[in-house]
Amino acid sequence: MAAVTKRTREMLHEEFSFLCRDFDDDFKNFLLSRSCSVFPGFCDVHVHFREPGFSYKETVKTGSLAAAHGGYTAVCTMPNLNPVPDSREHLDTVLTPIREAGLIRVLPYGALTIGEKGEELADLDGMADDVIAFSDDGKGVQSESMMRAAMEKAAKLGKIIAAHCEDNSLLHGGYIHAGSYAAVHGHRGIVSESEWGPIARDLRLAKETGCAYHVCHISCKESVALIRQAKAEGVDVTCETGPHYLVLDDSMLEEDGRFKMNPPLRDKADREALLEGIQDGTIDMIATDHAPHSAEEKSRGLEKSAFGIVGLETAFPVLYTKLVKTGFLSLDKLIDLLTYNPRARFGIPLDGSYTVWDLNAETTVDPDDFLSMGRATPFAGWKLNGVCVKTVTNGRTVYPLGE
Repeated sequence: MAAVTKRTREMLHEEFSFLCRDFDDDFKNFLLSRSCSVFPGFCDVHVHFREPGFSYKETVKTGSLAAAHGGYTAVCTMPNLNPVPDSREHLDTVLTPIREAGLIRVLPYGALTIGEKGEELADLDGMADDVIAFSDDGKGVQSESMMRAAMEKAAKLGKIIAAHCEDNSLLHGGYIHAGSYAAVHGHRGIVSESEWGPIARDLRLAKETGCAYHVCHISCKESVALIRQAKAEGVDVTCETGPHYLVLDDSMLEEDGRFKMNPPLRDKADREALLEGIQDGTIDMIATDHAPHSAEEKSRGLEKSAFGIVGLETAFPVLYTKLVKTGFLSLDKLIDLLTYNPRARFGIPLDGSYTVWDLNAETTVDPDDFLSMGRATPFAGWKLNGVCVKTVTNGRTVYPLGE
């Protein structure tokens, strides 16, 4: 499994260009009349659709609707479910609602260990043909020997390991970043080493085993530096960060559960390092870590609310407004991060999918307008540019639904 390559991106771009040439005159006139832009369908390699086991938070159907509303035509769903997809039998319970209700391409992860407990390898052989990759997302693999065994097996199967990197011994009950906000407001903090420590370990193991390794939701400057160095050494590694880590830091926290996610918002220096990593290519893609919860679970303040925010329906407008319109990123670079790079790394085809946006339209983020069952977003009330007009995959309009 090779890391993201320029040629693979070029092939996907050629496919999209060919698709656009086939648009009929009526559709081209519609685009011109609305001053709309057409992009290849976005791809998010890190979402939580909560089904089976937690359908009161989200379902495959509502998650798919939210994704299509945000311009996404392919997503990869994480395995912290009930049952955890750690065997062929349990994976089938995950695949059933995907096949029955998925409006877009929904690709599940298989768990690395049984029950995501980090004690015994899951049935990687039995699941390999029907999962996009393997991950114990939501929990870090604490044992080096277990991660080594997982990498050796994944390398033989030609599958990526996507790691949630978190050292439990360094958490100490923390729930926001161990920075100035935590100190001033009396909150328990999470140190950055809880993230970058396991990344350093895993990069060494990936180099030794030849495993294709992907780091989930990086949030701190040390993680960026470690991954940059590993890439220079030829390690087969890619990584993602989330929109919220690029435009927010802990100086912007409020005493509200909609600002609580894992990893937490770090400080300004970390955000600046992430932005530098975006510019120089250290960070390969942007993934939302869309993690819906019930209103009650997110109403308990920073300390007691569940970790996680929703992101599929705000990602592009936030990034376009805050990074592209400000001149920090080109629009082409943003599309690489949202579409071409994740598809190239994880081998996800374009499937003739595209999304149409009115970039001139201004909107105010109102969670009541979301199609996701989740409503917790730190971007509520933000004025942003970019409204999704249409999302199509395999010749079928999936947003607006019923068109």
